[in-house]
Amino acid sequence: MKRYHLIIDVEKCENCNNCFLACKDEFCGNDWDGYSASQPAHGHRWMNILRKERGQFPVIDVAYLPSPCMHCDQAPCISSASNGAVHKRPDGIVLIDPRKAVGQQQIVKACPYGAIYWNAEKNLPQKCTMCAHLLDQGWKAPRCVQACPTGALSFVRLEAEQMRQMVETRELETIGGRDNPTRPTVCYKNLHRYKKCFIAGSVATKRDGQTECAQGAVVRLLKDGQALGETGADAFGDFKFDRLAAHSGVYLIEISHHGEKKKELSVELNESLSVGTILI
Repeated sequence: MKRYHLIIDVEKCENCNNCFLACKDEFCGNDWDGYSASQPAHGHRWMNILRKERGQFPVIDVAYLPSPCMHCDQAPCISSASNGAVHKRPDGIVLIDPRKAVGQQQIVKACPYGAIYWNAEKNLPQKCTMCAHLLDQGWKAPRCVQACPTGALSFVRLEAEQMRQMVETRELETIGGRDNPTRPTVCYKNLHRYKKCFIAGSVATKRDGQTECAQGAVVRLLKDGQALGETGADAFGDFKFDRLAAHSGVYLIEISHHGEKKKELSVELNESLSVGTILI
């Protein structure tokens, strides 16, 4: 059977929070019988936007990670609940029964992603339902997907084997990787923007007292004698190597330009960094 999957492109998220606001609009003050009780106006972020700043001046970027319920195949919230209060539908959506789950605070604590919230007024755990009530009425996508102006959120219905292959080939990634025991079904593109590091810098030449951007300079990144990547400096002399692991040790940057003698620079990578301007 085909199952629903939310796919999130970290590269396209601009932190507009339209997804968050659409969720509030749909669930605040609205009880959807059999799916969810109304969401409180404050405190709950069923679509939460996490933020991570990478690098230091002068090279900095910010990644935004929309983080809803992961609708796990092996969901800890299901095993922690009593009386069948949490269940996974055949289409892949995990739902908390708003009647059976009353008083079960352990369901909140069971989620490793912090995606389940406690409604103190209703004495009830709550989370993203993937707008199951709308999908069951024939809607093609949840409200968050419809509200996203950049296409960062997309919604698909695929066979389990199709999704497995996309994760295996790294076309898509899940939080925690392929060995995550909870087996999330929410998948990401460009997740490296959030969890990986970069090494960046600029290349310039200095002749007769004039400093110029070294456009086209060939920059190679090596580690332990092995070449990891090669790029050309752009019109501003800038270069960047991404998708590097934090605290991964010493790298060698090797630069050549118009047949001149190569210049080498060793850097130790802990977090994303800029090596500044390298004169050749």
